[in-house]
Amino acid sequence: QVQLVESGGGLVQPGGALRLSCAASGSNFSHYAMGWHRQGPGQGRNLVGRITATGRTTYADAVKGRFTVSRDNAKNTAYLQMDRLKPEDTAVYYCSALSIFTLDEYWGQGTQVTVSS
Repeated sequence: QVQLVESGGGLVQPGGALRLSCAASGSNFSHYAMGWHRQGPGQGRNLVGRITATGRTTYADAVKGRFTVSRDNAKNTAYLQMDRLKPEDTAVYYCSALSIFTLDEYWGQGTQVTVSS
Protein backbone atom coordinates (compact mmCIF):
# COMPACT_ATOMS: atom_id res chain seq x y z
CA GLN A 1 0.00 0.00 0.00
CA VAL A 2 1.22 3.47 -0.89
CA GLN A 3 -0.35 6.92 -0.71
CA LEU A 4 0.32 9.47 -3.46
CA VAL A 5 -0.14 13.26 -3.45
CA GLU A 6 0.37 15.35 -6.59
CA SER A 7 1.25 19.03 -6.52
CA GLY A 8 2.52 21.78 -8.82
CA GLY A 9 -0.42 22.25 -11.17
CA GLY A 10 -1.74 25.63 -12.21
CA LEU A 11 -2.34 28.07 -15.05
CA VAL A 12 0.41 28.62 -17.60
CA GLN A 13 0.60 30.31 -21.01
CA PRO A 14 1.32 28.36 -24.19
CA GLY A 15 5.05 27.78 -24.53
CA GLY A 16 5.54 27.88 -20.79
CA ALA A 17 6.82 25.23 -18.39
CA LEU A 18 5.62 23.53 -15.24
CA ARG A 19 6.96 20.82 -12.94
CA LEU A 20 4.61 18.43 -11.17
CA SER A 21 5.60 16.45 -8.09
CA CYS A 22 4.22 13.19 -6.72
CA ALA A 23 5.07 12.52 -3.09
CA ALA A 24 4.70 8.90 -1.98
CA SER A 25 4.39 7.43 1.50
CA GLY A 26 3.43 4.18 3.20
CA SER A 27 5.62 1.59 1.47
CA ASN A 28 8.88 0.90 -0.39
CA PHE A 29 9.02 3.62 -3.03
CA SER A 30 11.94 2.06 -4.89
CA HIS A 31 9.83 -1.06 -5.57
CA TYR A 32 7.26 0.82 -7.66
CA ALA A 33 7.23 1.90 -11.26
CA MET A 34 5.90 5.47 -11.29
CA GLY A 35 3.57 6.77 -13.98
CA TRP A 36 1.99 10.05 -15.00
CA HIS A 37 -1.42 10.14 -16.66
CA ARG A 38 -3.82 12.86 -17.74
CA GLN A 39 -7.52 13.29 -18.39
CA GLY A 40 -8.71 16.26 -20.46
CA PRO A 41 -12.27 17.62 -20.55
CA GLY A 42 -14.57 14.91 -21.88
CA GLN A 43 -11.58 12.61 -22.45
CA GLY A 44 -10.41 9.30 -21.10
CA ARG A 45 -7.37 8.91 -18.88
CA ASN A 46 -4.19 8.41 -20.94
CA LEU A 47 -0.64 7.50 -20.01
CA VAL A 48 1.76 10.43 -20.37
CA GLY A 49 5.00 8.83 -19.22
CA ARG A 50 6.39 6.16 -16.96
CA ILE A 51 9.65 5.46 -15.15
CA THR A 52 10.46 1.93 -14.01
CA ALA A 53 12.04 0.89 -10.74
CA THR A 54 15.37 0.73 -12.60
CA GLY A 55 15.02 4.19 -14.16
CA ARG A 56 13.91 3.43 -17.71
CA THR A 57 11.38 5.87 -19.18
CA THR A 58 8.65 5.74 -21.80
CA TYR A 59 6.49 8.56 -23.17
CA ALA A 60 3.34 9.08 -25.18
CA ASP A 61 4.05 10.37 -28.68
CA ALA A 62 2.10 13.57 -27.96
CA VAL A 63 4.57 14.65 -25.26
CA LYS A 64 7.83 13.04 -26.38
CA GLY A 65 10.61 15.61 -26.47
CA ARG A 66 8.66 18.08 -24.30
CA PHE A 67 7.97 16.17 -21.07
CA THR A 68 10.44 14.37 -18.79
CA VAL A 69 9.64 11.86 -16.04
CA SER A 70 12.15 11.43 -13.23
CA ARG A 71 12.33 10.08 -9.69
CA ASP A 72 14.28 10.71 -6.51
CA ASN A 73 14.15 7.59 -4.36
CA ALA A 74 15.82 9.34 -1.44
CA LYS A 75 12.87 11.78 -1.35
CA ASN A 76 10.15 9.23 -2.25
CA THR A 77 9.09 11.57 -5.04
CA ALA A 78 8.43 11.34 -8.77
CA TYR A 79 8.41 14.36 -11.08
CA LEU A 80 6.94 15.39 -14.39
CA GLN A 81 8.77 18.28 -16.06
CA MET A 82 6.57 19.82 -18.75
CA ASP A 83 8.16 22.20 -21.28
CA ARG A 84 6.78 24.06 -24.30
CA LEU A 85 3.24 23.50 -23.10
CA LYS A 86 0.34 23.57 -25.53
CA PRO A 87 -3.39 24.22 -24.96
CA GLU A 88 -4.07 20.56 -25.70
CA ASP A 89 -1.98 19.65 -22.65
CA THR A 90 -4.78 21.04 -20.46
CA ALA A 91 -5.96 18.20 -18.20
CA VAL A 92 -6.04 16.80 -14.72
CA TYR A 93 -2.71 15.05 -14.18
CA TYR A 94 -2.48 11.96 -11.99
CA CYS A 95 0.47 9.96 -10.75
CA SER A 96 0.42 6.21 -10.21
CA ALA A 97 2.57 3.65 -8.43
CA LEU A 98 2.79 0.10 -9.79
CA SER A 99 4.28 -2.56 -7.52
CA ILE A 100 6.90 -4.62 -9.31
CA PHE A 101 6.10 -7.54 -6.98
CA THR A 102 2.29 -7.65 -6.81
CA LEU A 103 1.32 -5.50 -9.84
CA ASP A 104 -1.11 -3.57 -7.62
CA GLU A 105 -1.50 0.00 -8.83
CA TYR A 106 -2.29 3.05 -6.70
CA TRP A 107 -3.39 6.54 -7.74
CA GLY A 108 -3.11 10.08 -6.49
CA GLN A 109 -5.98 12.57 -6.40
CA GLY A 110 -4.82 14.58 -9.40
CA THR A 111 -3.74 18.17 -10.02
CA GLN A 112 -5.17 20.56 -12.61
CA VAL A 113 -2.97 21.93 -15.39
CA THR A 114 -4.47 24.63 -17.61
CA VAL A 115 -2.59 25.98 -20.64
CA SER A 116 -4.27 29.13 -21.93
CA SER A 117 -3.64 32.71 -22.99
